[in-house]
Amino acid sequence: MPKSKTLPMLSAKALAAEIAAKRLTPQQAFAMGEEAVETSEEKLRVYTHKASNLEAGKGPLRGISIGVKDIFDTFDMPSRSGSPIYEHHQPATDASVVAMARQAGATVSGKTVTTEFAWFHPGKTRNPHNPAHTPGGSSSGSAAGVAAGYFPASIGSQTGGSVIRPAAFCGVAGYKPSFRLFPTLGMKQFSWSLDTVGFFAASVADVAFVAAHIADRNLHVNETAKTPPVMGVLRSSIDDIMEDDMANALKHVAKRAKAWGAVVRTIKSPKTVEAARSAHAPIQGYEAYRALAHERAHHAKLFSAPLRRYMKECAAIDAASYDDARRTANHARKAARALFDQCEVLLVPSAPGAAPRTLKSTGDSRFNQVWTLLGMPCVNVAGMTNADGLPLGVQIIAPFGQDQKALQAAHWLETALAQDG
Repeated sequence: MPKSKTLPMLSAKALAAEIAAKRLTPQQAFAMGEEAVETSEEKLRVYTHKASNLEAGKGPLRGISIGVKDIFDTFDMPSRSGSPIYEHHQPATDASVVAMARQAGATVSGKTVTTEFAWFHPGKTRNPHNPAHTPGGSSSGSAAGVAAGYFPASIGSQTGGSVIRPAAFCGVAGYKPSFRLFPTLGMKQFSWSLDTVGFFAASVADVAFVAAHIADRNLHVNETAKTPPVMGVLRSSIDDIMEDDMANALKHVAKRAKAWGAVVRTIKSPKTVEAARSAHAPIQGYEAYRALAHERAHHAKLFSAPLRRYMKECAAIDAASYDDARRTANHARKAARALFDQCEVLLVPSAPGAAPRTLKSTGDSRFNQVWTLLGMPCVNVAGMTNADGLPLGVQIIAPFGQDQKALQAAHWLETALAQDG
């Protein structure tokens, strides 16, 4: 299985160590990303707003620049949510997670492209591995910017598959935490039952390092730990949407994981969990229609044509259907505990395949939606490609609230893949 093409990604953890040891200044670290921006931004279109002057903060993330998805409020930069409705919107305060990042010492390098209201309608960003292909969405710029070396880490969000899918398409580590582990205050909401803050970085150790310091909790991975996880390869009702490249990659990972000492078991998805796949759409639609109530009432003409059509579809979802979907989701959250009776973490595709050759779509999120609905922590593991050199990703999923376990297992797998000849 081919390895991913090497792009000039920056390691947040390595840069922080160099800065702490005074072998590197924060301004020198910032300059590395700025050079990549000058080289590639005209082609990749990662930013909606670029900070003109980067100043180092104080804390463990001092000298680490981050991109912030443009659905999060920033007191010193516009927050446009991917919509012309908010073209001139300037918040007075930071979103909570942005403020937390700054308090940990991180510097916001700019606002990154999001799809319209973090839904499916694409933004302008292109895939750093091949600009003719989508970078995924909705956290398009946040994933592409890490891959292109603009910044060592970034903040994104996931309502369906908006962290894991773009991370897979761009060949970076993506971490979708357990639901509500990070605050969504100051984030433009689309679905309050699903919207989840997420993070991107060059490697799993890097994304764990950044998230741990922003959250001020132990999410770090132990890079010297050698104990392999007990992994469950999930068999589900949507496996037939996997492209051949992804199916082969999944088989390869499972085979090699066994060779590296992991216990790998086949896990069949419970019927209750499979039923929850159909609950995501009505929950998202019902809530999105209400989350955008003001925009619908006053600015509907500024919606994209696809979003206008979607709003009409959402209007037809009644309260009874929404409540039924929520009950289905609640039953599935309880039934999902059985997924881990025979394993510690699950191994699942991050997407049906590599990034499609299109800029009119952000790809298929069906391998992500149910895990967002269930609120479980997910981590994209990069390191493989298809025959055209485009990244392929698999995701590690752990039980709700066991984020450090998901990150540790993903780090183990990422390290093992890097050693695979």
